[in-house]
Order: sequence, then C-alpha cells, then structure tokens
Amino acid sequence: MAEENVEALSAAIAACRICRDAPAKGDAFRLPHEPRPVAVLSQTAKILIAGQAPGLRVHESGLPFNDASGNRLRDWLGVSREEFYDPANFAILPMGFCFPGYDSKGSDLPPRRECAPLWRTRALKSMPQVDFVIAIGQYAQGWHLGPRRKKAMTETVANWREYFFGNQAPRVLPLPHPSWRNTGWLRKNPWFEQDVLPVLREHVDSLIRGRKFD
Repeated sequence: MAEENVEALSAAIAACRICRDAPAKGDAFRLPHEPRPVAVLSQTAKILIAGQAPGLRVHESGLPFNDASGNRLRDWLGVSREEFYDPANFAILPMGFCFPGYDSKGSDLPPRRECAPLWRTRALKSMPQVDFVIAIGQYAQGWHLGPRRKKAMTETVANWREYFFGNQAPRVLPLPHPSWRNTGWLRKNPWFEQDVLPVLREHVDSLIRGRKFD
C-alpha cells in the first residue's frame, strides 16, 4: 500500500463510524454512544505513542491523554504539556480510536476491534519518519512486538532492553499504562522508575531537542 497523505487520512479517521454502523461482533456489540475518534498523525514526529483507547474525559475533550494518566505519562517522558501536544514531536495512535465504554465493574472496556484492522497499517505507513514507538499496555505491545511479547505485561516491560536495543527501526519500548490503577504496580516494581524511565527520558530528549543519546 502506498504512503497516504497524513491530512487526508486524519480526516478519514475523524469521520469513521464503523464501531457504530458496522460493529465487528454484530449489532449487539454496537458502540452505544456517538463515536469520536481521537488520533494525532504527523508528517514530522519521530516518536509514536501507541496507546490503548481514549477514556471518557478524552472522549469528551477530543484531546488525547488529557487526564491524570496523561500527566503521569508526560512526567515519564520528561516533557511539558506544550511539547507533548506539538505534532512535530509526537504522533499519537491508540489501538482503538474511540472511547469503548465501561464494563460491569466500571473499568474501561478493551479497545474496539474494528479500528486496528481498518486503520493501523495505513496510519503507520503514512508516517515513515517515526523511529521510536512507545507501546503502552498489552494491546499496543501485542501489535508492535508480535510474538516477542511475553505472556504477562510485567514480563514484557521487564524485558524492555530486548526490544529497545534489539529493534533497528523503529525502536520499541513497552510501558505499563500510566493510569492511577497501576500505582500499586509501580510500587511493587521500583526497577521501572530506576532503570526504564532514565533511558526513556534521555531518548525522548535526543529526538525532540536534538541532544545526544548514548
């Protein structure tokens, strides 16, 4: 498939209503609210944030990671809000573009199944300049790491060196989701903040500010 124009593809994604009009698992699984696809494609960004799906607050605002999870993610990256939302720095491509709703326990449902098969390969091919993928959560890790992903998310993140230093182009770094729900995980796994975050921040710094990455 030939490389597509980023602006035209962004407009097509924004107009997508497949999860409402043609749900993958049939009418019983139709998205119960009006879709609002959230994605940021870029012709220049070298960093791609591959997330899961928008939460309710992001759905309401239309701005990705515009919540407490986004604040934590920006802290992990070592960037300001202005730097984060500059498409020259970051492209943002979740596995599902629309808020999927809640399950019976009040947790976000998994990303919609319709998005990735229809849009993801096309979106990635439209951004050949990307050379660093930050894969947040098991769904993004499954797509970008394929069979190299471990069975458990903790094991995948713990093996980050294998992906970060082993991939030629693009580099891939798996992260847990920055949700408050993972605060306990962060306490139990101090190696993440000690070992992973310094490398993440240094590499992000090198790509958006032009500083040398060792």
